[in-house]
Amino acid sequence: MNLHLKDKTVLVLASSAGIGKAAAELFIIEGSRVAISSSNKENLIKAVNEIKSQYGIEPLWEQCDINNPNEIEGLVKHVNNNFGAIDILVNNCGGPATGFFDDLNDEKWELAFEHVLMSAVRFTRLVLPDMKEKNWGRIINITSLSVKQPVDNLILSNSLRSSVTAFAKTLSAQVGKHNITVNNVAPGYTLTGRLYELAVVKAKLKGISHEEVLASMAAEVPLKRLARPDEIASMIVFLASEQAGYITGQTIVVDGGVIKATY
Repeated sequence: MNLHLKDKTVLVLASSAGIGKAAAELFIIEGSRVAISSSNKENLIKAVNEIKSQYGIEPLWEQCDINNPNEIEGLVKHVNNNFGAIDILVNNCGGPATGFFDDLNDEKWELAFEHVLMSAVRFTRLVLPDMKEKNWGRIINITSLSVKQPVDNLILSNSLRSSVTAFAKTLSAQVGKHNITVNNVAPGYTLTGRLYELAVVKAKLKGISHEEVLASMAAEVPLKRLARPDEIASMIVFLASEQAGYITGQTIVVDGGVIKATY
């Protein structure tokens, strides 16, 4: 299937590993001009080299702390100066701190607010004018299954990622007339560094090994396995395509059937 993404300019955030990197790679396969970023320069350079080795194409890259408005603006300008206006924005970020309500002070709540919600708001604000001018654009936010089925010790993620889905739903109605779609992809248990970190935390709480925790997570999934990052990335890339042009304001869960709700 031709997704009509050749020569589209794509910015994928938090893309030195995991789902973000997998999405960047699939966009490259589709012939898009891809820019990647991370707050960790060493990991970013490693990802660039891996992508270049595998696909023969070096993505545009720049280190960016998505909690810093100046660095956000600098990254968008860097992409605009090298590739032109951004057609497709994939908002992504690492998860905020784990913990229960009593564990978390104002500082951690404020950091999660900046990291999860305001990063998406700020990047979106910067790319929308060009999308409106071209009368075409795609904004895709990577959230979590927790926006549909909260995870007990992830109250920050549950709360702030849900705010991203509400932001996207509201915005989609405001920009639809410009042929811009805004959607969310909510991954389930996916084999990433973040999942490993969560498994380690849960293992300590339960007094078992992280391998046992990962096995128990897989057992919860009707498909009886954890997702690969590229399986989540496939949905991201599809939502960016021409074929998905009538899908907007949606939160699409890719979780192997974990969510029990029927809606």
